[in-house]
Amino acid sequence: MDPASGGSSPQAAPSMIPIEAPSVAVVGGGVLGARIARELLTHISDPWVRPSRIVLVTRRPERAKVLRGSFGHDLRVIDDTTESWAPGDDTDIVILARESESQFALARQAISGQSHVISTSDDLAEVEELLTLDTDARGQGVTVALGATMSPGLSCLLASHAADLFDRVDEVHVGRVGAGGPSCARSRLRALRGTALELRSKEWTRRPGFSGRELLWFPDPIGGRDCYRAALVDPLLLAPHFVDADRITSRIGATRRDRALAPFPVLLPPPEDGGVGALRVELRGDVGGERRTVVYGSLDRPSVAASATAAVTALWLARGSAPVGVMGLAGLGGTLEMLNELARRGVRAASFEGGAITAVAKP
Repeated sequence: MDPASGGSSPQAAPSMIPIEAPSVAVVGGGVLGARIARELLTHISDPWVRPSRIVLVTRRPERAKVLRGSFGHDLRVIDDTTESWAPGDDTDIVILARESESQFALARQAISGQSHVISTSDDLAEVEELLTLDTDARGQGVTVALGATMSPGLSCLLASHAADLFDRVDEVHVGRVGAGGPSCARSRLRALRGTALELRSKEWTRRPGFSGRELLWFPDPIGGRDCYRAALVDPLLLAPHFVDADRITSRIGATRRDRALAPFPVLLPPPEDGGVGALRVELRGDVGGERRTVVYGSLDRPSVAASATAAVTALWLARGSAPVGVMGLAGLGGTLEMLNELARRGVRAASFEGGAITAVAKP
């Protein structure tokens, strides 16, 4: 498909009505899925609405036992190898937290059941495929939010928020370092081995992964890191909301060791949680006829930032203010409200201008 043709426009029709007591299914019992469930159980302040029922679905019987022991009676854990469950079964919002490349069929099934969908996939080919569901989602009157993680996801919210500081934005550049759980680590390696998609001179171009090395600066203690092109999703999800942009790019931090070992199979399993990571979003454009650059940054464990972003996205959809159709988080509206709720949960971002650091949202 033509990347520029996918997804809904920022002028999409609003959802019909708020969901007063939403039921939420989190599909995936790994690190990310369990953290999302925890976030949904966290104290929820007005005007956000607490889910009335949370279901956590896993395909691993041994993992189901662990999760039941961890969550107790706070939610229902389903082992879908022995129990019958399907997207759309009396579920208002379905959060897909399984590994990338497995979410398209579940999303299509959930849309058919008139459930809103939140996808955490950061696989470029799969997100391109998910964007083709826009007509189906509009027909069912539901929202499909794509890339609800740290990057994409939080990166899209920060870019949308920063855009309000400009008269015109002509460049958006996203950089990130780090990975969450094992699935995220595998996805990162696939992205580096893949082909990058980026917008240049308003034209989509594809470049090889591990090309375009650039030194990017992240919040301390990460500091400066070499970052490379990779098959990342951010440009594809940001483009519909930055129609004046000439360039939209995304890069990911990697080492020379990563590059040397990239062609070979991974012999050691990835860590259960990848530790602290960082995100930076840089916008360039015009303000009052003058050239200006704004950089937002965030420092957090990717699994923590991703789970909070997915959970807050679900709460935002329950309020009924998002457009219908398929889109990234920049198109959902309520950017400042979502960033404020993320800050309240400990996921904070700051702007870097002339050496000063200023919070972009208040908890």
